[in-house]
Amino acid sequence: MNTLLIIAGVVAIVFLLVGGFSSALNWLLWVGIVLLVVAAIGWLLSFMSGRRGHTV
Repeated sequence: MNTLLIIAGVVAIVFLLVGGFSSALNWLLWVGIVLLVVAAIGWLLSFMSGRRGHTV
């Protein structure tokens, strides 16, 4: 699952860069933002559940 989050984060950053540089591909900016938010939420959830597992 961590590999999937890393891939989603990299794809999100690429979409953000391409969407920011090209006004014709402005929708990629929004796709990149959504993917980055989803990747960040997934990372936080895995981090929090992993941390709880180590303390219990």
